[in-house]
Formats: sequence, C-alpha cells, structure tokens
Amino acid sequence: MSRYTEAKELYAGCGIDTDSAIEELRNIKISMHCWQGDDVCGFDNDGPLTGGIQTTGNYPGKARSPQELMADIDKTLSLVPGKHKLNLHANYAIFDEGTFVDRDMLSPEHFTRWTEYAKERGLGLDLNPTYFSHAKAASGLTLSSPDKSIREFWIEHSKACLKITEFFAKECGQPALMNIWIPDGYKDTPADRTGPRARFTASLDEILSQPYNKDDVFISLESKVFGIGVESYTVGSSEFSLGYAASRGILPLFDNGHYHPTETVSDKLSAALLFFDKIALHITRSVRWDSDHVIRFDDETREIAKEIIAADPRRIFIGTDYFDASINRIAAWTLGMRNLQKALLEALLVPAIDFKSLQDEGRFTELIVRQEKIKTLPFGDVWDHLCEITGVPSEMDWYQEVTEYERDVLAKRD
Repeated sequence: MSRYTEAKELYAGCGIDTDSAIEELRNIKISMHCWQGDDVCGFDNDGPLTGGIQTTGNYPGKARSPQELMADIDKTLSLVPGKHKLNLHANYAIFDEGTFVDRDMLSPEHFTRWTEYAKERGLGLDLNPTYFSHAKAASGLTLSSPDKSIREFWIEHSKACLKITEFFAKECGQPALMNIWIPDGYKDTPADRTGPRARFTASLDEILSQPYNKDDVFISLESKVFGIGVESYTVGSSEFSLGYAASRGILPLFDNGHYHPTETVSDKLSAALLFFDKIALHITRSVRWDSDHVIRFDDETREIAKEIIAADPRRIFIGTDYFDASINRIAAWTLGMRNLQKALLEALLVPAIDFKSLQDEGRFTELIVRQEKIKTLPFGDVWDHLCEITGVPSEMDWYQEVTEYERDVLAKRD
C-alpha cells in the first residue's frame, strides 16, 4: 500500500475525500508577485526604493533584466503545483531602446512582452499602479497631494494602468485585477487629516470615471496602517479604504501585513464577504510592525486559507506580496507559494460541514476533539501526492533544484 493510499483511507475514516480536495486545490489560482525576483526595482528607474518600502539583504543573483526575471519566474513556477497568475507592478514595463515614457504615458505596448510570456505559459496577469520610487512621489504624497499637478500625474498613471489591465484580461482570457495602494501619509501628527483623504477620494473618483470592462476587470483598494516615514498618519487607512470600496462598488484588498499586530485578516474575511461579492488578498507575513516577510505555513496563513475555502475561492483574488533579499530569491518565492498552497490544501482536508453543524448544535466538546484529531492525520503524504501528479518536486527535493539553478545561473550574474 502506498503512503498516499493509506493516507486517503485514514482521511476517509474522518469523512474527508482527499482526491476531491486535491482537485479543488488545482483549480485555485494564486497571483504570484513579480517583485520578489529583483527586490522591487523594476525597469523604469535606477534609483533606490522610496515611498515606505524597503528591501533588506544583498544575496547574490538578483534579476537585472526582463529576461533574467522571466527565467527566474519560470524556475519558480516549475517548483509550484498548478497553473497560476503573475502579479505585475507598473514599474515592470518593458521598453525597447529609445522608447521610454514616464508612468503617466504607459500603454499596453509596454507590456506586450509580458502578455506574450503569460499566454505561452497559460498564466493570467494582474497589475498594480506604482506610486513609489519616482520624483513625483518624493514628497510622500501622490493621489492625495495638495499640488494639483502631482495629483493629475498620478491620476493619468492610474488611468493608463486601467487600460493595461483591460489589455491583460483580453489577451490572457482571464479576469484581471488592478490594485491601488498609495504610500501617502505623514511622519508626525498631521495638522489636517481630512484634506488629504478628501483629495484622495476625488482622485479615485476621477480614475473610476474612465469606462472599463467590469465583467473581466476588477479594481481593488488596499489599505495600510503605517509606512516607513509615514508612521503617524496614512491617508489610505483601513476605514477609508473599506468605506470607499463599499460606496463605489469596487473591491477592498486585505494585506495581512498592513494592520496593527493584534489584528488578523483571517477574522476580517467573513465580515467583509457579507457585504462584498468579491474581495482581494495580498498574503504575506508580518513580523512586529513590518510586513512582507516570506509566507510560512503558520497559524495565520492557515486561518486565512480556512476562511478562503469556507467563503468560496471564486469570490477572492488571492495574491502574494513579500520580498526578502537576504536569502535565495527563488527559494523565497517557492517557499511562499508552496506554503500558501499547503494551507489551502489543509483547509480543504477538513469536514467543514460537519464541524459547522457541531458548532451550531452547541456540541463544542465533540468539535474540539475532532478538530484536534485531524491534526495528526498524514497531511504531508497528501501534499507529496499532489506534487507527484502535477510533476513538481516533493518537499524533500525542490530545494536541490534551487541550489543547482543558483550554481548554474544565479552565480554567473555580476
């Protein structure tokens, strides 16, 4: 008897169909962020990261060109079960020699190499306007700036990104998400909290005035509790973003590194999904007050996954968002993607309907006993079976491929 066959029988004894769980997981797409591969640098700016974002570490082998970044993405996806999506930032536009334009003038032609790449691999594409690492973001204010010309520049950038997102959906034949996050805020206590938020509201309204295909293109608004250099006040707070999204018919995006350390996104999802048909997620791992650490198979990731499955994954745009330059970047990508998939698989390997009935009937002793029982079932054997049937390395083998790629490819980069 194979290990998977034995595991399958043990799960069946608890009312769980492992084959169905695996099949359902294979239909869940995760939008993998492109910026882990080059420390959020992109291709339109040689300067440092600015706007509340910081990457630490100098591990060798960072991607320096679109070709190298795409090769590294290919390697990562070869180690991850299933077909997914790629989440781009606008600063990853690819310019032919002599064709550079500023961000307010971006167009689909600057992303055709990405759509060609995605179509060849059966991937979908999502997009984030890039409101940081730019001279017109130097003040720390973009869509909320008191300078009208600054606001207009970023409004035009956002509208350009909306056209590009529509292009992604059409070319890839999959729904595409455009997520808006701004770094705007103040380091110290502001004299005026309302003004910046009123200007941000007007800017967003102007962006949304542009017609777009709402059947295939979705817009989300991402909040944040604070940023580097804007510790005292962020314009796009949680309350603002939820209120705006609800009132304008767009999606809220929950990033689990963008809240107070005592808050958990897993507890927010069931509340939000009562009032929104769809929502979006950036899954990461926060440490104290800092987000964007590599996703681990930890309690909060597992709780988020449980809520995704309970809610119906088709209602949720699932994306990753982290960057670590202190370790092998491909290993970081792979770890995060595989850990998120593990959490989703674990959530699918739960007799959720039975557990809900026990809760509703007040049979809490039986509930906790059964919840504890399934923790010792051979989950790892089910995961390894998934890896085997999707043609990716097992948990014991994938890192060997990363080390070989580092030796053969990454180590040869200057």
